[in-house]
Amino acid sequence: MSFGDENCAARANVNPAQLRRGKTVEQIYQKKTPLEHILLRPDTYVGSTEHQLQEVWVFDDASGKMVYRKIDYVPAMYKIFDEILVNAADNMNRDPKGMDLIEVDIDRQQGSISVMNNGQGVPVQIHQEHQIYVPELIFGNLLTGDNYDDNEKKVTGGRNGYGAKLTNIFSHKFIIETADKTNRKKFSQTYEKNMTVKHEPVVTTHSGPEYTRVTFWPDFSRFGMTGLDNDIVGLMMKRVYDIAGSTPKRCRVNLNGKKLPIKCFEEYVGLFLRNTMPGAGEAPLPCAYERCSDRWEVGVSITDGTFQQVSFVNSIATIKGGTHVVHVTDQLVEAILKVVKGKNRGGIDIKPSHVKNHLFVFINASIENPAFDSQTKETLTTKQSKFGSTCELSDGLMKQVLKSGVV
Repeated sequence: MSFGDENCAARANVNPAQLRRGKTVEQIYQKKTPLEHILLRPDTYVGSTEHQLQEVWVFDDASGKMVYRKIDYVPAMYKIFDEILVNAADNMNRDPKGMDLIEVDIDRQQGSISVMNNGQGVPVQIHQEHQIYVPELIFGNLLTGDNYDDNEKKVTGGRNGYGAKLTNIFSHKFIIETADKTNRKKFSQTYEKNMTVKHEPVVTTHSGPEYTRVTFWPDFSRFGMTGLDNDIVGLMMKRVYDIAGSTPKRCRVNLNGKKLPIKCFEEYVGLFLRNTMPGAGEAPLPCAYERCSDRWEVGVSITDGTFQQVSFVNSIATIKGGTHVVHVTDQLVEAILKVVKGKNRGGIDIKPSHVKNHLFVFINASIENPAFDSQTKETLTTKQSKFGSTCELSDGLMKQVLKSGVV
């Protein structure tokens, strides 16, 4: 409403609020709790709850490779699964020696998903400030976690205190279990109805190995879905393979009771290069791979004229790339352009974009305290100077790339 509307209303002794279809001031100006706001405006936190038709990489179980195809999926549904998966991968940094297993079970019939990681569990003890158990504080209260000290350089995925709570909020049932070896206790707690119903925690003595397991039943009605269909399951399976490829070799990843055959990032890259270009026949596309440091792995292949990238930051899939992809790709383009221009004297003016469009880049990076464009974490925005490391591509890798056929 304009100021003119308000002035006219005042002269007519009419409450300006009545101009909004007869609503009261209380109906117009509202205050929501954080939980209510998340459910009311989910796109801010987990992405769109609307169905989208989009070409993406998914895992094809029949062929045992990644395929790029159009699927119908709900980004928010994918995101609440991803939040739990990244939590499990984060534990590798908290317990690098004790953790070596992630298990994911997707039960289409029951409409449930379970993610378990071994290694250090959540402390099963009362938080003295908030007077509740620590697992309840972390999984049942917004804006809680252990990633708020920005003076501590962490290479984990969580940062903003939402994470698993978003999954809880968008589920009609959510169960957290964790075992704490130090306190010799096991904790279990069930939430229902979008985290609005909280059951009392069950704490028992425990002498076995440590672990943390999250099992949840998504509230499909909030995503316009009736269950786990082929498209979303294919996307979820791809994400489990992501974790197998982006975590250290010592980490075994099981999916629906079967151990995935991917042990390292180089093997993971190979899933994308099996007959992905027209006319490739049965031969896989060439791949130049290098572990540049303990924080950077890079794979480079060729495309048929459209730049593609598959990248990770602290096991988060940055599906839209970001500053880490620019950091690596610029080095590749500069080196290739120098060679191409030397062989193309007097020919057409070849620009960096021409070179980039023929590259397929794979990046697995560990970035300190990463910043993203939104809670959905599709694009890394951290400046290169704040990565905590640099990725310097070797001459050996460049030679492999130049022999790949891109020139």
